[in-house]
Amino acid sequence: MVDYTVTVATGDLAFAGTFNNIYIKLVGTDGESQRTWLESLKGAISFGTAAVVASFTVSCPVSIGKLILIEIDKQPHFIFPEDSWFPAKVEVKSPEGDTYNFPIYHWITDSEVHLFKEGTALRVFEDNHHPGKEIRELEILQRGEDYRWDVYLEGIPHCMRSEGPRDLPYEVQFSFTKMAEFRFTAAIGLVELELEKLDQSTKNWHDMDAIHRVFSSKRTKISDYVQKHWKEDAFFGYQFLNGVNPMLIQRCSVLPNNFPVSDDMVSLGGQRSLADEMEKGNIFLCDYKRLDGLKTNIINGKRQYLTAPLVLLHKTPDDQLMPIAIQLKQTPADDNPIFFPTDSEYDWLTAKIFVRSADFNEHELNVHLLRTHLLAEVFAVSLLRNVPMVHPLHKLLVPHTRYTLQINNLARKNLISKTGVFTKFAASGGKGVKTLLKRSLSSVTYRSLCIPDDIADRGLEDVPKFYYRDDGLKLWDIIHRFVQGVLSFYYKNDTEVQKDSELQKWISDIFEHGFLSQAGRGIPESFTTVAELVKFVTMVIFTCSGQHSAVNAGQYDYGGWMPNTPLTLQRPPPTTKGTTSETTMLKTFPDVNTTVHGMAVVWLLSKQSTDSVFLGKYPEELFSEKMPCKLMEDFQKDLHELSEAITDRNEDLDVPYTYLDPKVVENSVAL
Repeated sequence: MVDYTVTVATGDLAFAGTFNNIYIKLVGTDGESQRTWLESLKGAISFGTAAVVASFTVSCPVSIGKLILIEIDKQPHFIFPEDSWFPAKVEVKSPEGDTYNFPIYHWITDSEVHLFKEGTALRVFEDNHHPGKEIRELEILQRGEDYRWDVYLEGIPHCMRSEGPRDLPYEVQFSFTKMAEFRFTAAIGLVELELEKLDQSTKNWHDMDAIHRVFSSKRTKISDYVQKHWKEDAFFGYQFLNGVNPMLIQRCSVLPNNFPVSDDMVSLGGQRSLADEMEKGNIFLCDYKRLDGLKTNIINGKRQYLTAPLVLLHKTPDDQLMPIAIQLKQTPADDNPIFFPTDSEYDWLTAKIFVRSADFNEHELNVHLLRTHLLAEVFAVSLLRNVPMVHPLHKLLVPHTRYTLQINNLARKNLISKTGVFTKFAASGGKGVKTLLKRSLSSVTYRSLCIPDDIADRGLEDVPKFYYRDDGLKLWDIIHRFVQGVLSFYYKNDTEVQKDSELQKWISDIFEHGFLSQAGRGIPESFTTVAELVKFVTMVIFTCSGQHSAVNAGQYDYGGWMPNTPLTLQRPPPTTKGTTSETTMLKTFPDVNTTVHGMAVVWLLSKQSTDSVFLGKYPEELFSEKMPCKLMEDFQKDLHELSEAITDRNEDLDVPYTYLDPKVVENSVAL
């Protein structure tokens, strides 16, 4: 007889343990073991609590060769009813002295036999053992049933079909900790912000002091700064670079035909002309044309207003980005004046308020929802449908899918559904959501998803004090080096990429279901080189981690003080100058209940869970080979160095930029 030492680790999750009986079978190249019961009393102790490791002996008459897979099943104990179990991994030491690792990280909720392959990453054309091929094919077949495509709205990226969060496969659901904290924060958001008495008030704000009192209930260092400086032109310009929407601003070399600003209208200091400053690269444009003509919401029985502004900004000699002209609608007309800093205080402030409200709606639906959440779901569903657990791409990307399917399911249910908060309280809620999402998807290019290309295309390479760009480019480079190292270890040449059918199915599904097969946008339909694969996977990881953090984490910082980021406005934009005042501004702001519900939502969406997993952290040991494990260590070191550099830089800033600091960037779209 020969003995195999089997070590089983239960995952470190709430309720991960089981009191059921656990059975295992070892399958090798030369045979298989008997189905072996991992001893009743010892098993109950070993598997009954989380984060426990226990060892057992499985005996065979002779060696069964190199291990290929294990079969595990869980049967109810005669005392205990059937429950769920989350095994983390199984390690097997053979009589020949070899060690085999089987990463599992999978909920087992039934009494069926579950097959798990040895942890060495294998592409489909390397998996030549018949049992290996069989399990691979069975896994993909089962995953195709578990992860099915669905259409939530025509013209936007497809999503995963499910009846609700509890209908999702166990392994993609929130942990007990995450779900408990999320429900608690959602349930008491208004209470925690001390706003519960205002959520039914449909009145206007009667003075700024009332808004101050509401805001004072929950503040952050940055939200305090916003409250003090929101009226200032320099801070207005700063937010286009380092606020929650750094994705719209671009260098302007030629004024749009529908924005007739001339030299005599603007003050650039000294004898500077617009043409000269554009030639020097000092003029910038923000164009909200995607919002033009959107059907706006009706809230508290009142039609809401959302404009599609054009904003012209000037980089001054002291490196401040200052707004110099604002046109609130796309078509020039006598009743669509261009506003300037030289106008009356409230004319100019009102124009900026309409821009900030437009930015909120553009940011939430295009920059945040579409370009991070919805695309991350497409990347995840295609991975989970088409790529088996043993594939190196699955091992590399599955940490970046954590909680994404459930958070998106909840967003569709609680934010953009007919009764969702965004639908009820945002200017673009309702029909505007579908229109804006469709327009946004049609504008997505591959280059716009890759920060080095996007920054270059918008002409922002040398804009000073652009911390999103500075930190984002460094983070992209770190991710790219890591991805290149891992994938180059498994793909030695372009031919290996081309013949990996699972890899090709992953990208073809993304092209079809994520980008609706829209040609001409640069989105790859297939991979032909290792370099193409490396760039796309870098983009996926950056989108799910850094980019989402950049456009999500600061929502309460910049939106908690409502006047800086109104989610809707309830008076039309001024058609003539000299008609505004503090009174008209207060009447333009959203009603009290709309304001407090908006504050509660951005508070919820900015609050990380205590079980967050941050970029570079890999609690699940999916890779077995030394090289990818070494590359992970290098990745973590590079991220730590970037984090320290960001911390040092921020010490000298009035408004620290933290959203791309790796120590606060989650691995996935989990919030």
